[in-house]
Amino acid sequence: MAMAGTGTLNLSQFSLHKPLSFSATKLPRTRICIRAMSETENNPSTSVTTQQDTPSTSSSVSISPPPNFKPPEAKRFAIRSDKTFEILAASLPLFFRFATGVFVSGYSFSFVSKDEIPPNEYVFKLSGITVKETSKVGARPEKPIEIYEFESCPFCRKVREIVAILDLDVLFYPCPRNSPNFRPKVVQLGGKQQFPYMVDPNTGVSMYESDDIIRYLVGKYGDGNVPLALSLGFLTSLTCGLSMLGRITKGTTYTPAKLPPQPLKLWAYEGSPFCKIVREVLVELELPHLLVNCARGSAKRNILYQKTGHFQIIMMVMVYRYHFWKIQTLV
Repeated sequence: MAMAGTGTLNLSQFSLHKPLSFSATKLPRTRICIRAMSETENNPSTSVTTQQDTPSTSSSVSISPPPNFKPPEAKRFAIRSDKTFEILAASLPLFFRFATGVFVSGYSFSFVSKDEIPPNEYVFKLSGITVKETSKVGARPEKPIEIYEFESCPFCRKVREIVAILDLDVLFYPCPRNSPNFRPKVVQLGGKQQFPYMVDPNTGVSMYESDDIIRYLVGKYGDGNVPLALSLGFLTSLTCGLSMLGRITKGTTYTPAKLPPQPLKLWAYEGSPFCKIVREVLVELELPHLLVNCARGSAKRNILYQKTGHFQIIMMVMVYRYHFWKIQTLV
């Protein structure tokens, strides 16, 4: 069917970012409780502290791929037959969380002619239709935000969703159970083992509590409005927990591994099930990684496109278990 002119849809016109208000009617109390704390060791600490030194990985570790190793070629829209169930299970958050973290703040798209797009510019194409995606983001931090968390924590997911919406690059320090490096560091920095824990090296601010972190980030690097799906209190935490049922044991417990000399670099975003199963491995191995968020509407999609000649996440993420390297390349 022929399409005349250029049509544009801007999702920011809808009231998705307005806080939700309720009446004063008291609701019956429940006994359901979701906890993010996994240890009892505590020291006196305030919710917001000044920044201290963050951990760095050892520079003495020598790591190299196995002999005759060749990176696999990217296969567009391909899922290995033995990974189908895992991808389906990792897709649950798309339903429980209403695709929160899939789109950057102020996301909009327009249908354009393919002749309007330069050959070296990323554009989404579907069945012969060319779609140009854009977004509106706030101030960009000079240094990446640092977050200590682990994959299977519902409160940590809330924070991962907001950094995807704000299109912020984040240096993640995974803290699975029984991990020897970054979990103890959180106690050293903030006084207790509670997750997520955020450090902003640009302002010297650090804090616990997912809701406080979200409000800080949208106030500093967004438009000040917490997205609706992240402003529902207990309901937000409950749906984040339910969304993890399909992969509830993944990204939780430490698997012994060597720390890399430098954090890995991962091009991904929270709403992708393909990204999720790779990040689960990164967390279990306690591998620090700089996550370059590239949700729908992110300008960084074009950066990745210019680097590789196509857009595909995850981009060649190298993950090693014990002494061996494993490459995960997923669409």
